[in-house]
Amino acid sequence: MKTSITKLLGIEYPIIQGGMAWVAEYHLAAAVSEAGGLGLIGAANAPAEWVREQIQKVKELTKKPFGVNIMLMSPHADEVAKVIVEEAVPVVTTGAGSPEKYMKMWKAAGVKVIPVVASVALAKRMERCGADAVVAEGTEAGGHIGENTTMVLVPQVADAVQIPVIAAGGIADGRGVAAVFMLGAKGVQLGTRFVATEEAQVHENYKNCILKARDIDSRVTGRSTGHPVRALRNQMTKTYLQKEQEGAAFEELELLTLGGLKKVVVDGDVQNGSVMAGQIAGMIKEKMSCKEVIEKLVQETDALL
Repeated sequence: MKTSITKLLGIEYPIIQGGMAWVAEYHLAAAVSEAGGLGLIGAANAPAEWVREQIQKVKELTKKPFGVNIMLMSPHADEVAKVIVEEAVPVVTTGAGSPEKYMKMWKAAGVKVIPVVASVALAKRMERCGADAVVAEGTEAGGHIGENTTMVLVPQVADAVQIPVIAAGGIADGRGVAAVFMLGAKGVQLGTRFVATEEAQVHENYKNCILKARDIDSRVTGRSTGHPVRALRNQMTKTYLQKEQEGAAFEELELLTLGGLKKVVVDGDVQNGSVMAGQIAGMIKEKMSCKEVIEKLVQETDALL
């Protein structure tokens, strides 16, 4: 399990926890880092001072490397980008845009920059602008998704760039890790698997939905708007897909999902909120600690490789 990613990030195992909005906060990030992976704080749309507080709390719980995920469409992205430098965060992952405008500042501060990409073209662009690695995320993932599957995206990205590739989307156990290693990945990023852990500070209803999910229980809303999102089916997805099929206006569809993830994570409303989860939800049958998840992944992968 020693790869170019463990060397690059100074971690024990090439396992990264996804920077999920409302989910990836300091308890989870610190637990993953302490277990030998790389924990991430999900900045999402949060203000810079909230992110700074989260960073400082992670530092109180672990001395190991951790990172912050920045959603570049956030109105607070500029301020959060500066906090990364001010707080000496070792790693930043990015999504929903290009981090090029921040790259000079981050590189000067020694920050390792790892954008999440859904296409070969974007991966090559990120390499040209100085990224240290990329996360190639397949459509099997939860939340906002692209079109290519992990199986076809990872090898094409690995062939197209010289920097290390981290695979994401549809990875739940050692079989998935071994498979993407064979496709050219040097590390993995897991999101849904870490939602159903003891340290995840989310409502138990959310965790139970993931644990009870079947292979056919995920739905993708928003394809007609150009913003596809994968979540577990419930009353919200049923209503959304029906209205989408009827040609409802973008604004009407947006109202259905407004604050949807918060409803699930904080309030436990798994019928009317957005239960974001990847297709691996049907493969997770028990709640574990982050340490147990990582140890199991490593043991299973070692047995196969």
